[in-house]
Amino acid sequence: MSRPGRPGRPVRVGPRAAAALVLVTLIGIAAFGWPLLADRQSGLAHSQDAPWLFAALLPLLVAVVVATIADQGMDAKAVAMLGVLAAVGAALRPLGAGTAGLEPMFFLMVLSGRVLGPGFGFVLGSVTMFASALLTGGVGPWMPFQMLALGWFSLGAGLLPGPERIRGRAELAMLAAYGFLGSFAYGTVMNLQGWVLLQGMGQGISFHPGDPVAQNLARFLAYCLATSLGWDLGRAALTVVLTLSLGATLLKALRRATRRAAFDAPVSFGPQDTSAPDPLPEGDTAGHVR
Repeated sequence: MSRPGRPGRPVRVGPRAAAALVLVTLIGIAAFGWPLLADRQSGLAHSQDAPWLFAALLPLLVAVVVATIADQGMDAKAVAMLGVLAAVGAALRPLGAGTAGLEPMFFLMVLSGRVLGPGFGFVLGSVTMFASALLTGGVGPWMPFQMLALGWFSLGAGLLPGPERIRGRAELAMLAAYGFLGSFAYGTVMNLQGWVLLQGMGQGISFHPGDPVAQNLARFLAYCLATSLGWDLGRAALTVVLTLSLGATLLKALRRATRRAAFDAPVSFGPQDTSAPDPLPEGDTAGHVR
């Protein structure tokens, strides 16, 4: 049973799931940052080899999602909530139509991760990005990285200080601040994935395979400032506005739904009493229906 005052969480991070999340995080970090450490003569330093790495990452993400779900079980109610929230998040993404980085689904990921926990948050972020890519036709070698980055984003919201410590306006302010910083972090991580594939953008911001890490990081910072600062700012600002304006209502709805679902309630079946007679139809004591 869940503790009083704390809603049950449909996906717990058990030992196996935690190990899987740590493993995929380490591999994800290596996948995002491998070009910075690759030797100039190494095959890894060529952008045409990157799609093979992308293809290897997608099955790994699927495997960690399955491990997270299967570690302590996921009942039909949790699957239903995951499906509903993922569908809503996927439907919210096209509303911004990519204009100025406006992506309303990030606000939903923050609140869902907050209420339902880091395990559910990672699964929800990955599944939502996968569903939205299918919905918008955004399937490509970048999709596994988007799934991983949004999974991290939602997982982080579940790791914030618990609601028993921070509630009310302070909680909304904390979630808004996390959404603001997390939106920039998401954009920066995705820039690192795309930056190494783009060539001929000028000496000041292009990736140079084999150059010292410090020099490439300086170029990467210039690349972020020149190409994506406005998009990340739009995403962050919209996440803050939606969190502060709609966050309290949605938090209550999610917590109410989680309490009613009683994810942590044990299911037990007691012995059936066969000695009692079957109830008679209402209004007749002789067993005849009028």
